[in-house]
Amino acid sequence: MATTDRQATTLALAHALSAAERGLAVIPLSRTKLPALRSPHRDETKISGSPEAASTPPCHGECGRFGHGVYDAATDPARIREMFTAAPWATGYGIACGLPPHHLIGVDLDTKSGTDSSAALRELALRHLFTIPATVVVLTPSGGRHLWLSGPPDVVVPNSAGRLAPGIDIRGAGGYLVGPGSRTDHGVYATAPGTARLAPAACPPALLRLLLPPPRTTHHATPASIGDHGQGLVQFVLAAHEGQRNTRLFWAACRAYEDGIGPALVDPLVEAALNTGLSEREARATIASAARMTGHRP
Repeated sequence: MATTDRQATTLALAHALSAAERGLAVIPLSRTKLPALRSPHRDETKISGSPEAASTPPCHGECGRFGHGVYDAATDPARIREMFTAAPWATGYGIACGLPPHHLIGVDLDTKSGTDSSAALRELALRHLFTIPATVVVLTPSGGRHLWLSGPPDVVVPNSAGRLAPGIDIRGAGGYLVGPGSRTDHGVYATAPGTARLAPAACPPALLRLLLPPPRTTHHATPASIGDHGQGLVQFVLAAHEGQRNTRLFWAACRAYEDGIGPALVDPLVEAALNTGLSEREARATIASAARMTGHRP
């Protein structure tokens, strides 16, 4: 077993160095897909609530030691070898997202949730009129896929899980992807045939817009006739999280029609729903259902 692990570590280092040659910053990973090096600050204790603890930002590697997760990511071969030497149990490597020159964005099409994430992505592409270009595709041991895309240098794409669609996770700034050639407890990650030498393709603008968080707006232009109650219903929809967007929209639309401001509030409610991630078609269908439920003509 020890020999197998040493071989896995040697292979992981070789793959990590190869990725670094392509400008991808890497860190060693353990078989659990977590960073192999533990934080050097794990045993440091501070008095809870003390001014020192409140004013000290978390260390992202400024101390000069390894163990800061993705913040350790490097393209320098010497530093990469040092990290793997410090973590001889590493059997894989992670590729940091969001860093130059590629500003990598990872689209993780998962299979464990029981949903067809590939079909969900195709539906999004049809609805929002974009096409996934030819790019690097990494096959996961569970049957999923990682699509590598390149983002603009001035845009920060956040990490998210299921926000785009069920079964689709996004790896952006501060996140990492398990690199091809990594060995985990569940198997080996490998590039899909014909994609290994491709560069990460530019993320389609329409998809990029979906990956960015909605603008943080607290005041939306709504007709004066709807008053504070209408504004409150709009804010109620804006506060919806994944899994409650349709429910909140339906409830707010029902209250609006019952209070006689339904027609005036349709467009503001649709705009609020779009900000939570619903499509216009979904939003208008939900509001129409609320109108019928309350005895009004949509």
